[in-house]
Amino acid sequence: MAKKVVASLQKGAGKGHAKVVRMVKSEKTGAYIFQEEIILNDDVKEYFKK
Repeated sequence: MAKKVVASLQKGAGKGHAKVVRMVKSEKTGAYIFQEEIILNDDVKEYFKK
């Protein structure tokens, strides 16, 4: 499924967006979870500073 999303981002207006994946540790269980989002290319560096 990820391939389909990434492929669709490379056409037309999707070139200005990026799919980002961040690993976050859960406070309840201590396990790591992955958060995936599609954001503007300009906001990628700010997203990972959080």
